Amino acid sequence: MTSGAQAADLPVAKAAPVDFVRICSTYGTGFFYIPGTETCLRVSGRVRAEYLYLEPYDRADNAIGFRARGRVNLDSRTATAYGLLRTYIRMEMTRNTGAYGSASTSPNIAQAFIQFGGLTAGRTVSFFTNPDLPAPNFGDLRFDDPSNAEVNLLAYTFSFGNGFSATLSLEEGRWVNNEFDFPLFGVGATSPTLAPIAFTYGGERMPDVVANIRYTGTWGGAQLSGALHQIRDVASGLTTVDGVVVPVINPITGLPYPAYADTDYGFAVGAYAYANLPFLGTGDTGWISATYTDGAAGYINAGQTGSIGNAFISAGPLGLPFADAFVDPLTGDFKTNKAYGIAGGINHNWTPTIQTNIFGSWMRFDAPGVAQYAIPATAATISAGTAGATTGLVDFNEYRVGANVIWTPVEGFLIGVEALYIRVDPQGRVAIPVADATGAPTGTFSATGSEDTWEGRLRIQRDF
Repeated sequence: MTSGAQAADLPVAKAAPVDFVRICSTYGTGFFYIPGTETCLRVSGRVRAEYLYLEPYDRADNAIGFRARGRVNLDSRTATAYGLLRTYIRMEMTRNTGAYGSASTSPNIAQAFIQFGGLTAGRTVSFFTNPDLPAPNFGDLRFDDPSNAEVNLLAYTFSFGNGFSATLSLEEGRWVNNEFDFPLFGVGATSPTLAPIAFTYGGERMPDVVANIRYTGTWGGAQLSGALHQIRDVASGLTTVDGVVVPVINPITGLPYPAYADTDYGFAVGAYAYANLPFLGTGDTGWISATYTDGAAGYINAGQTGSIGNAFISAGPLGLPFADAFVDPLTGDFKTNKAYGIAGGINHNWTPTIQTNIFGSWMRFDAPGVAQYAIPATAATISAGTAGATTGLVDFNEYRVGANVIWTPVEGFLIGVEALYIRVDPQGRVAIPVADATGAPTGTFSATGSEDTWEGRLRIQRDF
């Protein structure tokens, strides 16, 4: 008789080896190896809650706004024989209500780019600005703010060593305004509007060409930047009447406008610098930005990369036009506008968890002298074609001054409050709607001087 099989004689299935997640310390904290690969990955994110008070002008204005924003970052890096291969994705979703704009939820691929050696391709911060600026302002200042200057691009960076580099970048156009207008006041229901002839941007035929030279050192850094921007229009001298396309007649000369104002080129130059200020306190910093634009005002408009629907810079009831160019009322050709200014700020750390930031900006808008304003007396007179006195297009200065206090009780978590004062100072006459005692517009216009407003923010934010 044979004995039965013993347990030790039975086949035993071997367990699959456990592939533990390994820490990748090569690129800093938070990276780990994707199992089965030599690629390092870091997952991070942000949640922001922000509450806005915006000084209202009349009863119809929203004075308070609510914002909630979520962000997820994915950063992968692989060492190759040709250098570092990096991919980066930043996904955001924002819910705005009230003073932030009409209730909306906006998903956004804020950044998505590939870096391979010196090559950068995709969506990231424009190479016109300096992403290292220590500028923790909540509201907008008039400079190419790296927190708002994300564009699609194709760039190559040359590294020279010792902190020096240079970049050449082809970037999507910075459209400040998607319409050009013959600069005579028409009329809207409550305020003057630029009318009567709309000039729409033509198709993009060349990208903005951006270049910079950058230095980064232990004390801080500096950068010089330049950009070339194309301006094209379509059907500037044509309109449609009863379904028929007809020429637009120049109200000054009585002759038809050219069908197109053709093509022009604008440019922008910028200088940025920041430095550690240990004599003020541990971790204190200061920064400054100076920008000059001619026909490329998007490079000073708080990093605005999309079109501004109404193309106005506003404070209270006052709104002044802000665009790359206007059209010469005599020739129908483009006349580029100039915009230039400086911005800067200082950060001081009172304790390891409490800091104060003081910041501001000054911007000058300088339009060509041939542009014209008509100052109407009432909505009825302008609609009837009997405008009031005509003056040169109003140039203006805009000032923004603000401060915030930020408490960081836990690393990566902050609670901050900020106040921002805005003043627009027109260098000439300008019309604003006259309101009645309830704040409702009366349909009558009057000339005014400077106008100002202010806004306050509470921000609660966690980065992880």
